[in-house]
Amino acid sequence: MAPLAALPGVGPKRAALLAKAAGGERVLDLLFHLPERIAERLRVAHPAQAPAEAEAILRVTATAIRPAKSRLTNRRYVEVRTAEGVTIRILNGWLATVERQFPRGEARWVSGKVKPEGEGWSMANPEVAREAEDLPALEPIHRLTESLQRPVMAAAVRAALAQLPDGWPEWADPHLLARENWPPFPAALRALHAPAAPPGAGPRERLAYDEALAGQVALGLLRRRHRTSAGRALRGDGALRARALAAFGHEPTPDQHQALAEISADLAAPHRMLRLLQGDVGSGKTLVAVLAMLQAVEAGAQAALMAPTEILARQHARTLARLCGAAGVEVALLAGSVKGAERRRVLAGLADGSIAVAVGTHALFQEGVEFRDLGLAVVDEQHRFGVNQRLLLGAKGEGADMLVMTATPIPRTLQLTQWGEMQVSRIAGKPAGRQPIATRIATQARLPEVVARLGEALARGERAYWVVRAITGGEHDDSVAAEDRFRQLSERFPGQVGLAHGELDMEVREGALRDFAEGRTRLLVATTVIEVGVDVPEATIMLIEQAERFGLSALHQLRGRVGRGARPSSCLLVHSEHLSEKEKERLLILRDTEDGFVIAEADLRLRGAGEALGTRQAGQATLRLALPEEDAARQRDLIEIANTDAEALLHQDPALRGPRGEAVRLLLRLFGKDEAAAYLKAG
Repeated sequence: MAPLAALPGVGPKRAALLAKAAGGERVLDLLFHLPERIAERLRVAHPAQAPAEAEAILRVTATAIRPAKSRLTNRRYVEVRTAEGVTIRILNGWLATVERQFPRGEARWVSGKVKPEGEGWSMANPEVAREAEDLPALEPIHRLTESLQRPVMAAAVRAALAQLPDGWPEWADPHLLARENWPPFPAALRALHAPAAPPGAGPRERLAYDEALAGQVALGLLRRRHRTSAGRALRGDGALRARALAAFGHEPTPDQHQALAEISADLAAPHRMLRLLQGDVGSGKTLVAVLAMLQAVEAGAQAALMAPTEILARQHARTLARLCGAAGVEVALLAGSVKGAERRRVLAGLADGSIAVAVGTHALFQEGVEFRDLGLAVVDEQHRFGVNQRLLLGAKGEGADMLVMTATPIPRTLQLTQWGEMQVSRIAGKPAGRQPIATRIATQARLPEVVARLGEALARGERAYWVVRAITGGEHDDSVAAEDRFRQLSERFPGQVGLAHGELDMEVREGALRDFAEGRTRLLVATTVIEVGVDVPEATIMLIEQAERFGLSALHQLRGRVGRGARPSSCLLVHSEHLSEKEKERLLILRDTEDGFVIAEADLRLRGAGEALGTRQAGQATLRLALPEEDAARQRDLIEIANTDAEALLHQDPALRGPRGEAVRLLLRLFGKDEAAAYLKAG
């Protein structure tokens, strides 16, 4: 693929600016930098003929220019009076610049929305040109960056289009193209970057589909590779698992039984397992992971669980120590704080096999950590690790099976795009004994009343979380700060308040969590460090301040910190005074349901496919050509279509050797999926 610097008129400096705007250094990246919108303009002879809501092109002659300020907002602007009765205002403009744009007495062409004003008309921040031909009736408007000017971007795009050949092989199914009336790939790019007529939805949908198809084919190839990749059979006799279950004291739920059966069958098969275990907050994924790890140990291998934070790793270590210890299996923790003789002991035990189960952070895959025989790697909160990190852990064992866990419920669309190479086990229900959580919404103005009620609950012996977004206050941000709330609440409830946030030393933060868990403090002020890995069954109240600023999934995860004991629990979402309609809708969704899968679907719908499907990790590109947010439902349809199409193609031509298969190979190269597929082996 040719670099941007190869385009005529594009030197190194201009290429760097274009690459920053386009998100890549290839000419193809510039062509994938689709316009944000296409300006449609109507040339009119007189301002009275201008359409109400569309842009108009008209000729004006400046008669007077002056600087001014808005009486309402105190915002400065430059005002241009014209002979045609149109008053032009350039917001935040500079007088000298505007005088050069509009020499008095000389005709200029302007484009923008014309509004009636008094006996004349007004126009704000128009496009300005010497000739009418410089303001085309249709003009693609691209997102710019830094000092990059629109004419420079337009010239570079024209040069890139000139290098775009017409004779591309067709990778899309011909019946699909006919049904949707989509143009060929190069024609779709030209229709958006150099439109001769309003392009409609077809060209944009065609390109979004092409990108989705590249992703689905790459994932389909990876799935097939894993189905045939050599692994090892880890069968076990069930003895260790039976002892751990006895110590657990409850029968697994039907969903846990189903997940266990699927994972056990994968472990016992002679191919490498790559499975995603997804379940809502409190659904019991850890028990499933423990029993899977013990199956590996029964078969004579080692197992490791990697968590993204030391807090979560220690939480898992405590759970595993109780269940695995009952089966006579030692569990060792390996994290940054494990040093000296204990670290040497753990490393030696992993290397000689005397330690069968390890729990840790990224320290597990650092140099110097050797396993005698790692058979199963479990990765918790997979989205917080980069692909390369997961590859490193899997590489610690020869053909090690991998189980990935996530507490974030995943809509089918996200499964297809980000986890589509995996087999999926889902725990939909919750274990017996989990309490429903009463969720309420309150405005910030009611905080004094809320604090008074909180005091009554603490006096009854209840424990509560108070969650905010920021750690310290800033003069440019009105987010409530954890340290400020801690200080204020400590004055109100002396000796009863703890503080936990990400900038505290690990020992201090762990101490605060331990004090709260053991009842020495009853109110914990925290940031989202408690979102995962904190299990205090006695906690019954979750208060989230400025709740509208959190994502739906984060709010759901935080709410899941309560409702873990025998007492009824509640969650209070405290919001700022003025909410947008979308913020209100998000809070109402959380109030009305505890079903994490419903919440995840709503989160995807409200955030839009472009953002929600754009989670970046090393080796994975974002969906650059996804439809705009308002077309999120159609984007999901296109992904579903691409998934079906990719499965059918790979069933007919698994090696991609036929004419369409060869075209799809080109498609994979265009979207960088040939390289990404190698990384996706990590899950």
